[in-house]
Amino acid sequence: MLVANLLFTRWIPEFYGTSHSLQLPGMSAPLVTEVGKLTAIWAVEAALLLGIALVLAASFGTLRGKLAEGSRTAVGGSLLAAMNTASEFGFGAVIASLPGFIVVADALSAIPNPLLNEAITVNLLAGITGSASGGMSIALAAMADSFVAAANAAQIPLEVLHRVASMASGGLDTLPHNGAVITLLAVTGLTHRESYKDIFAITLIATAAAFFVIGVYYATGIV
Repeated sequence: MLVANLLFTRWIPEFYGTSHSLQLPGMSAPLVTEVGKLTAIWAVEAALLLGIALVLAASFGTLRGKLAEGSRTAVGGSLLAAMNTASEFGFGAVIASLPGFIVVADALSAIPNPLLNEAITVNLLAGITGSASGGMSIALAAMADSFVAAANAAQIPLEVLHRVASMASGGLDTLPHNGAVITLLAVTGLTHRESYKDIFAITLIATAAAFFVIGVYYATGIV
């Protein structure tokens, strides 16, 4: 795996060059990908595929009787995780399209401190959508310009703005309807009653961490 990863890391830029353009039917413009930013990911994925192929080739006789059952379990688990996450993200997108979302966004924009405004907004949207990535994506898509303008006016580095958004998204995103929580409980065979208090405790720590970072920045100016 390590050798394959190293070789693919060298070969991929040689094969694709610095960028790769993909044009599919129905696309208004080609999708241009900067190969340098994705080489490491592509190399790992290619090495994993090669490793799987080698294991199948070397041990197919041993695995043949177990392959169908193992594949069924793997596909079921991956579909559970993918569908839970996709449904929560879609739910968040629907919420963001409702008129009430604009009212909530306007109310949150009244918070004067840019970092507190961003932390609370991202955290609440992560809770509504049940997804850290969904909440942060929706918040930044809808309010990124106002966040950046407020940060520039207050002379707050955008790096701090980014860190606060990333950490705040990991707070209320783990409410009971969160896709990752549902998947975790399904895989482990636990129930919300049995395990959610521990998940909630960790969530509180993550939520507090975002505001701790805000406090450290204002106290020390460290980015």
